[in-house]
Amino acid sequence: MVNSEFFLRYFGPWSIVGLIAFIAIFVAGIDYGYILWLRSKLPPGPFPLPVIGNTFMLPDIKPWIWFEHLSKEYNSPLITVWIGRNPTIWINDAWAASEIFDKRAGIYSSRPRMLVFAELGNGQANLVNMYTFTPEQHDRWRVHRKLMHQGVGIQAVRKFRDFQNNESRLVALDLLSTPEDYVKHFERYATSVVSIVGFGRRVASSEDPIITEVIAGMHLAADLNVPGKKFPMLMETFPFLAKFPTSIAPWKHGLGRKRGFGFFYALAAEAEEKPGHDESFVKFLFREKTSYDLRQDEISSLSGNLFGAGSDTSSSTLITFVLACCCFPETLIPAWEELDRVVGPGRSPQFDDDLPYVSAFVKEVFRWRSVAIIGGQPHAPTRDDYYKGWLIPKGTWIQGNVWAIHRNERDFPDPDRFSPKRYLHGDPDHRPFPGERGYMTFGWGRRVCPGQALAEQGTWITIARLLWGFNIQKKKRPDGSLIELDIFDYTNGLNMRPQPFECSITPRTEEIRTTIEREGKQALEELAQYDGESKYRFSTFYQQNEEAMKLYGNRK
Repeated sequence: MVNSEFFLRYFGPWSIVGLIAFIAIFVAGIDYGYILWLRSKLPPGPFPLPVIGNTFMLPDIKPWIWFEHLSKEYNSPLITVWIGRNPTIWINDAWAASEIFDKRAGIYSSRPRMLVFAELGNGQANLVNMYTFTPEQHDRWRVHRKLMHQGVGIQAVRKFRDFQNNESRLVALDLLSTPEDYVKHFERYATSVVSIVGFGRRVASSEDPIITEVIAGMHLAADLNVPGKKFPMLMETFPFLAKFPTSIAPWKHGLGRKRGFGFFYALAAEAEEKPGHDESFVKFLFREKTSYDLRQDEISSLSGNLFGAGSDTSSSTLITFVLACCCFPETLIPAWEELDRVVGPGRSPQFDDDLPYVSAFVKEVFRWRSVAIIGGQPHAPTRDDYYKGWLIPKGTWIQGNVWAIHRNERDFPDPDRFSPKRYLHGDPDHRPFPGERGYMTFGWGRRVCPGQALAEQGTWITIARLLWGFNIQKKKRPDGSLIELDIFDYTNGLNMRPQPFECSITPRTEEIRTTIEREGKQALEELAQYDGESKYRFSTFYQQNEEAMKLYGNRK
């Protein structure tokens, strides 16, 4: 009290305000000086402004295109964009991504701080978002990663081939009757596969609410987490805005509720209690619960990640496949020739068929328009690292720009042209590429998508069957003219898919139609063991299932 009276008497209130302002400006100047000093050591990029960095330079939509442009402008495989006071590094080159994320995977297995997606989204304890900066964090992340690989890794997915094949047969059957609903058929198929894998229950109808609700939730998360200058991602620039209560902060868009936890745990617990299907992922998790001291939120996130991510990405890939067929019909002819020679009309393709062009076709689908267009969530080094003399500080947000990587003219000549032959040795457009797959759709290193093998396996058999069974082409108007399609007309979220479009999907021959019908009926009989229905719905769960929350929430 004495001190405040002294200052007010001898300096006056305006002097105090001026002193505070001077200190604030001085501190801000020191901070900005540090940012500029750090910038001199980082990969090149646009000049950051104080406090806001480059945030307001970000485009309103599809920032990955801007990152690609910056990479060309600065003639650099890595570029730095400042989100507020924090640098983010974007890798726009396949070889740089492989060198950093794959060859140095040991120090790039962590995540940075992600305020919107992690802290206000699905939590830092989720495998997708986990830190690995301390030994304890790294050990817990390894437990989650081990469980996912045991559930859906390369060695595990072969046992899923029978029902993946049968669900794929049903896609073909459904396309015979309602080809205009191809998006719904793909979403049902993808959701049903991961539901069988995860919970031992198939999804029989495209009208099942769990399809539309889960996929809508995935789209919302993908849309909300695009780097940009709008809310909610603007909170990454101004973190103090996240401190406001949600009730008076509309910019938080309902984030921070962790609402998926109870729902997916209830689904898991419901599946665990039902007899049979002991090979399902949730029953495996409950068997290992004591061994790994799994908490309820961990079981929820592990099963929820499988369900949410697998349904949206796989269906979006198949929609891109249809778009490619429509816009590049010349690529279908070699596929038909190969399939007619190896398979014939009396049966559909099987996993053990030798179909090199079809395999190249699938690879080109993954490359041409990858769903996870910026390679999933960002990595962060667990210690300072250097690449070509540039500093990559510990904890820095560093991410692969799959859009730029897959459109590099050096690796993929005429990259927007859909050309499966580029994956065949001897073709003039074939180029070396890091890794045996020839694409980087599923991420890198120890953070590669754990469901990659499951997705690749299912996508291969489904595309092979649809190429064998159907002529997929642009739709004709009543006057005979074709409805033109735009190969760049995609959604703006991090998991992108083509905007809705019309097309024509017809069986190639009557004999093939008969085979599709016969195999579809057989598939329904073989899949009957997975029939069932959950009593839970995401949209009503938290209003109508308080007792279930208490029941499952108290389980140990």
